[in-house]
Amino acid sequence: KSGLDPGGAWHAWGMACLKAGNLNSAREKFNRCLKPPMDLNQLNHGSRLVQDVIQYLESTVKPILIADDDYFATLRELEATLRTRSLSLEMMCEGKIQHNSYYQECLFYLHSYGTNLAIISFYMRHDCMREALLHLLNKESPSELFIEGIFIPSYEGGKLHMLENLLETIDPGLESWGVYLIAACKYLQRKNYYHILYELQQFMKDHVRAAMTCIRFFTHGAKSYTELGGKQTWLLKIKDHLKVYLQEVSRSSGRKKMACTFRKKMSATDVSRHINTVDLQMEVTKFLHRCESSGTSQMTGSSLPTLFGNNNMKMDVACKVMLEGKNIEEGFGIAFRVLQDFQLEATDVYSKVAKQLVKQQKYSEIRQLLKCVNESGVAAKNDGDNIILNCLNEFKNIPAEDLDNLIQDMDSDENKIQAYVMCNKLRSAYLVSVRQEKTRAVQLVQHVRQLAENSGDDVVKAICAQWL
Repeated sequence: KSGLDPGGAWHAWGMACLKAGNLNSAREKFNRCLKPPMDLNQLNHGSRLVQDVIQYLESTVKPILIADDDYFATLRELEATLRTRSLSLEMMCEGKIQHNSYYQECLFYLHSYGTNLAIISFYMRHDCMREALLHLLNKESPSELFIEGIFIPSYEGGKLHMLENLLETIDPGLESWGVYLIAACKYLQRKNYYHILYELQQFMKDHVRAAMTCIRFFTHGAKSYTELGGKQTWLLKIKDHLKVYLQEVSRSSGRKKMACTFRKKMSATDVSRHINTVDLQMEVTKFLHRCESSGTSQMTGSSLPTLFGNNNMKMDVACKVMLEGKNIEEGFGIAFRVLQDFQLEATDVYSKVAKQLVKQQKYSEIRQLLKCVNESGVAAKNDGDNIILNCLNEFKNIPAEDLDNLIQDMDSDENKIQAYVMCNKLRSAYLVSVRQEKTRAVQLVQHVRQLAENSGDDVVKAICAQWL
């Protein structure tokens, strides 16, 4: 008469029937007010009304249903009543509670009016992980439901191994779980739960990604190569994962191609290249660890470069190795291999090292560097000269004797003249110029005379004029 929504009344009536133990009547009443969700895969447990019903069925005392009106229950029925006081107390069928009528009642309401997440969460609450997984698979639920309903409760409850065992039992190849497992890995990475991530990747036999996680364990948070020296076991684990992956690839190439879709793939060439990188990083780590321990280490950068970074970082590693040894020669071999293996711009690295040596006033070490570069066998004709020119471009205040020694070490007279001009040593530039072939010598001396005139050096200007 008043036009009010009768849903609340039906719900209250249904709850009253439940409390009276009249389950069939309760179903009829709830049928008039409960509705199935529009989207079964929504990330919630459905309507509040359904949740109230489930909550009551799970927590309340469960009376035994008797077909006739005999209110004097037998002793066995009384025992059953006490045993089913709470769903969680009754563990039948290897920890399952399927035979309990209230359990079945919960499932009726969940399947009729609940979301998939509500059903999965119910199974998980009552240690029915297998049923939760099968429901997820049968309904082809999205990966968010796996994360929210199964994966998070599993690792938070210390049941990750149980979950892994069940996944393998249901599908030994794990193919049907691929989408869910990859989603779990992404979730753990977002949360920075790298130890759980690593464990999961090993279970998945996803060796390439496991190796990548080991790289993170090796590099993350380290402030010095002394610290990295204590983390070298991670480098061995990276190699182990990559070697196992190579074995699996070679085994499967003989057979029919495996239809594995979720494990990260990589070509055998790339894997071998990464193994070489790990070997080289081990050498770098041992060398720099030794330098830091013996106190020869000079450089203190804000970030610690490793060979697992980009090319700029790899160049920093090469510089660090050359600069931190007792002398340039000690670390040059390793640095040279870094430059060769990653095809880095060697001249840029050598120039960077030379500039550092000028800052540290180690001028004899620059000459040692040039000697190593020339003896490496792959230096271009002017590489040594360019290294010195780059230094002079930045530092004008190198002591005269050291400066002369550096310029004398240059191969090309043209470059020597350029170096003398850069340092405003016009007399020395003149002396090298006049030794050139006549036509070229005239051009060079004219250029020196012009510079002398511009800078007001009358003596050099007069010498040039006289020669011309």
